[in-house]
Amino acid sequence: MHIIWWVIWVVFIIWIFATPWDIPGQRTKKETPLDLLKKRYAKGEISKEEYEDIKKTLQK
Repeated sequence: MHIIWWVIWVVFIIWIFATPWDIPGQRTKKETPLDLLKKRYAKGEISKEEYEDIKKTLQK
């Protein structure tokens, strides 16, 4: 009888650690193109002029 409890506990612990953090069906915030543009600007991948130009294009 103790073996059954050990198997249940082992399966439960494996299930806890094997469950992905991003559970399907949860609502996740999607990044908008403007969010991505802001990140690129913050990283220094694009200049201020490029940022402003692309921002105007996206907001049209």
